[in-house]
Amino acid sequence: MQQLTEDEWKAKLTPEQYHVLREQGTEAPGSGKYLYNDEHGVYRCGACGIELFKSDAKYESTLPGLIGWPSFSEAASNDALVLSDDNSGGMRRTEVTCANCGSHLGHLFPDDSSPNGQHFCINSAALDFEKN
Repeated sequence: MQQLTEDEWKAKLTPEQYHVLREQGTEAPGSGKYLYNDEHGVYRCGACGIELFKSDAKYESTLPGLIGWPSFSEAASNDALVLSDDNSGGMRRTEVTCANCGSHLGHLFPDDSSPNGQHFCINSAALDFEKN
């Protein structure tokens, strides 16, 4: 697992990336640069660069309240993500973090509009996109 000090993360990331990735923040709905991205490629962790999602797993969710962030139906690999309980803010959710650096990416929800019933609701600020 990649380990950096908080000062090193602050130097490496933009303020918005730091807020989302390291402080478990959320970007404003509808504001993310990858929300409407339909190019082919891979989405990587914005902090450490490991591959998290493939573009063919990206879909348009119809789940009310969750349509303002990029949606993915599955991870690029079984060991790319860590899922854990998140009971913050008076809600019960499943937090999604990068398995390599522990950065916060977003949350996982059930979603009938997803090809497999899973909705990885991920902040664009937590991602980098590599076109192929």
